[in-house]
Formats: sequence, structure tokens, C-alpha cells
Amino acid sequence: MCRSIKTLRPPVLPEEATEEEIRAAALQYVRKVSGFRAPAAHNREVFDRAVDVVAQATAELLDGLEIRGQGRQLAPESAA
Repeated sequence: MCRSIKTLRPPVLPEEATEEEIRAAALQYVRKVSGFRAPAAHNREVFDRAVDVVAQATAELLDGLEIRGQGRQLAPESAA
């Protein structure tokens, strides 16, 4: 697969992946699958739509993953 797509979950990333990181990975995936670095004007809409769909699926995947062995970090309670 595309070597420039990086892992977007802990422990590789110390915190949640940003929307920019997710979109960049989606773009790299669509580029690899389509074979186009930048699509021609007549393919731009379908190319961009594919990036959006892959980014959404990636965000859903990352939100649903349970990483075993990783303690959940809870936000400290504010002092009353």
C-alpha cells in the first residue's frame, strides 16, 4: 500500500489524529488507488468526493477503535 500514509492511532500518535492528518491520509489513499496525483478537471468532483468519503470512514474507524493496554486518560476534575 502507500508508504506515505502514516498510522493515525495511539501509540504511534500521542493524541487523537487531527482532521488535517485524516484528510491527508485519505488524499494519499485516493491518489494511490486512482493513479492520479491530481485529477483532470473532468474527474475533480469524483476525486474530491472520494477523498471526503475516505476521510469520513477513517474518522469513524479511529473513533470506534479500542486500543487495549492503553489506559484511558480522564480530564482532571475542576476544583469546586
